[in-house]
Amino acid sequence: MLWTLVGILVVLWLLGFSVFHVAGGLIHLLLVAAVIVVLFQLITGRRAV
Repeated sequence: MLWTLVGILVVLWLLGFSVFHVAGGLIHLLLVAAVIVVLFQLITGRRAV
C-alpha cells in the first residue's frame, strides 16, 4: 500500500514539473512526506500493513 502511494506521488510530482506547474509545490511536499515515512519505517524495522 505504501509503495503504491509512493509510486503515484512520484508520477504526479514528475507531471507537476511539466503539466501542472501550479500543483507542483504541493505534490513535492507530499513526496517529501512519503519519503520520510518510508525512511522511518526502514529505520525502525516495522512492516507496513
